[in-house]
Amino acid sequence: MASWIQRHGSSHQSQLATTAVLSGAAVAGAILGYQALRRKEAVRRLKDSIPDINEQHHAEKLTDYGVAAASQLSKEDERSAALARRAQEGDYDDELILEQLARNRVFLSDAGLAKLRSSYIIVVGCGGVGSHAVASLARSGVSKIRLIDFDQVTLSSLNRHALATLADVGTPKVHCIRKRLEQITPWIKFDCRNELFGGSVADKLLAPWSLDGSDKGRKPDYVLDCIDNITSKVELLHYCHSHSIPVISAMGAGCKSDPTRVTVGDISLSTDDPLSRSTRRRLKMLGVNTGIPVVFSTEKPGPGKVTLLPLAEEEFSKGQVGELSVLPDFRARILPVLGTMPAVFGYTLANHVICDIAGYPMDYSVGGKGRDKLYDGVLAALQGTHERLARAEFGPNLTGLRLSISKEDVGYLIDEIWRGKSAVSGLPSRIGLVPWERPERGFGPDPEWMKQGQVYVPVALKDLVCMTKEEATRHEKEVLLGGKKVEEVYDEKTIECVKKRRQEVEFQEQYR
Repeated sequence: MASWIQRHGSSHQSQLATTAVLSGAAVAGAILGYQALRRKEAVRRLKDSIPDINEQHHAEKLTDYGVAAASQLSKEDERSAALARRAQEGDYDDELILEQLARNRVFLSDAGLAKLRSSYIIVVGCGGVGSHAVASLARSGVSKIRLIDFDQVTLSSLNRHALATLADVGTPKVHCIRKRLEQITPWIKFDCRNELFGGSVADKLLAPWSLDGSDKGRKPDYVLDCIDNITSKVELLHYCHSHSIPVISAMGAGCKSDPTRVTVGDISLSTDDPLSRSTRRRLKMLGVNTGIPVVFSTEKPGPGKVTLLPLAEEEFSKGQVGELSVLPDFRARILPVLGTMPAVFGYTLANHVICDIAGYPMDYSVGGKGRDKLYDGVLAALQGTHERLARAEFGPNLTGLRLSISKEDVGYLIDEIWRGKSAVSGLPSRIGLVPWERPERGFGPDPEWMKQGQVYVPVALKDLVCMTKEEATRHEKEVLLGGKKVEEVYDEKTIECVKKRRQEVEFQEQYR
């Protein structure tokens, strides 16, 4: 081995190769050393450019997400903040507040507005949906609002955020909202939490009101879920459901464009929304199937409509797609959002909360939103019921029976009058319409129309009641064919409910 090294070490080619390697290493070392010196010099210049901390240049501690806890106030903002502090301490005439809330006052009544003004609301998520919801709650009279969001305003936020301006870019969303709304409703007390919501901090973030005052220790009257991260959303909804905290959740506003398709319903009904579908599936695994109101859209995807933008190939080459998010479990791709739709969702959330707290009646309808198949089935079943009842009186040869009711009438009764639920049990599944009582003239065709060869049965909308198919079968057997009175079959609560809804039909008929 020693002879081999000596023989090759003395060769001319080996000497050249060794020289090349050594010179290359020297050059590389010189380059790296030069770059290190340049970086060191650049860092020194950068540090030298930072002014000393003094009254003119103050420093603030960054949050866990690398942003300032609060933004620098302008002179105008400072004046507004000072006014807000005085107003929150009581130095704001109550008559002025009532004058500002005058339109809400006459709508909700003094009692309803008083409930709203004394309420304590938590809004989780202060982006496009949440900012519009908060703005509406504040303008309507809510006086204690806790804002929870970890994020800061970006340039792309400005197409849908209710209150952010260019001056707010880079500042926490919670402080942006507080700062702007204090210039509109200075008496409101805001509790800003620049934090990411999660199950581990739910007890702290959803805790009773903690600021000084007579309401200290008050539990939240409502929680608004405006989160677009599925994990945090499920943890929030499960916590509120298990702790009996009233909550309403916004489903996906992204990729939606039809404001007429936005509605409110139980989470079990929101079948056309992908975010809701994922939320329902995860909540079901936690034992929650129903009981959470949600704002969702029944709009379906179609040709020419946007979808979630694909991830570029070069992004996949950077590693696991899940690792490309800003935070764990956050989406890596951009969700297309039409700037108007988050506002529609936010105002719908706020509207529900305002009416519910004030005690204003709310009767939501999902009529016309993909329910044609249901209406066709109900109309066919009603036709069959009348045919059986008519043949029981006029014999089996009666054919060609026609009803004076349309599919639009069925939709109106099912959704607008009976709210999609049985008058007997309140169940929303397998429902239909059935005559409430046996008419004096019986169930036969109209004699005058019979003379013209038309087997026509007049049906008054107020005489039809919503029941499940099983309840309708029993009702037909005992009341319509058996001759029993409704008072013999149903309790007072059911009879009173039917009476009120029939009166409602009579009232509504003059406007249809």
